[in-house]
Amino acid sequence: MDTTRETIVVTGVGGMGVAIARRLGAGRTLVLADFAKGLLEQVTEQLRGEGHDVHAVRTDISRLESVRELVAKADAVGDFRAVVHTAGLSPVQASPAAIVSVDVMGTAYVLDAFCEIARPGSVAVCIASMAGTMAELPPETEHALAVTPSAELEKLPVLDPANLDPGTAYSIAKRANQARVRAMSVVWGARGGRVVSVSPGVISTPMGQQELAGPSGDQMRAMIAASGVKRIGTPDDIAVAVEFLVGHGASFITGTDILVDGGTVAALAYGRR
Repeated sequence: MDTTRETIVVTGVGGMGVAIARRLGAGRTLVLADFAKGLLEQVTEQLRGEGHDVHAVRTDISRLESVRELVAKADAVGDFRAVVHTAGLSPVQASPAAIVSVDVMGTAYVLDAFCEIARPGSVAVCIASMAGTMAELPPETEHALAVTPSAELEKLPVLDPANLDPGTAYSIAKRANQARVRAMSVVWGARGGRVVSVSPGVISTPMGQQELAGPSGDQMRAMIAASGVKRIGTPDDIAVAVEFLVGHGASFITGTDILVDGGTVAALAYGRR
C-alpha cells in the first residue's frame, strides 16, 4: 500500500459526497465513510469502476469510537491530506434528537479526531448550510457551541431536543458547525492545518429533493425564485468550492464559512428594496 499517496476522506456518500469524491479523488486514495452499508458499498464499487482507489469504512459519526476507527484507517492507507465532512441529517429525515446527535456531535467528533493526524497542509471542510447563516442565536450561546468540549457539548440547554422542532434543531446545528469551525481552526492551525465550512443553499441531492417534497418545499422554491441566480444548486457547485478550499490556492483561508447559495441569503435581506 502506498502510504506516500495523499488520502482524501469523505464522510457521507450522498449526492454532494460523491461529487466531491470524484473531483478530489484522481491520483489520490479515497476513504469513504457512511452509516448506510448498502449505499456505501454501491458508491465504492461505482467509483472503483471509474478508476479511483477507494476504501470504504462503515461509520456512525455520532459515536466518537466509530470516528476514531475511520481516522485510524485514513492514517494507515496514505498521507492524510483532507477530510470533507458531508454526512448529516435534514429536518424531513430525522427527529431533533437525531439531528443534534449526527449534525452537531458528529461534526465535533470529526474535527476532534482528525486533528490528531493533521499535519502541515491538512484541511478539514465541513458542510454546514445556509440555514445556519440565517439562525439567530445570542453571542454567548454561539460561543458555547464553538468552544464547549465535545464531551459536554450535547448537554448545552440550546441543544435539548425536548425544546426543539426538526427545523429549529437543524438551523442551530448548522450554526454550531460554523461556530465550531472557527474555534477549531486555532487548534488545527497549531498543527499546520486549516478548517473551513461550506454552507450550501438548496441543492439538488436526494436529501434536497426530500426537503422540496416536504412541508418547507414551497418556501424553498420561493427562495430559489428570489435568489440572484434563480436556480437550484447542483452537487458540482459544492464540489468545485470544496476543491478550491482543499487546494493550495486557499492556503490563507481558514476559520471561516463560505456561503454557496446562489444569492439566496442576500435576496432574503435585500430582495425587497
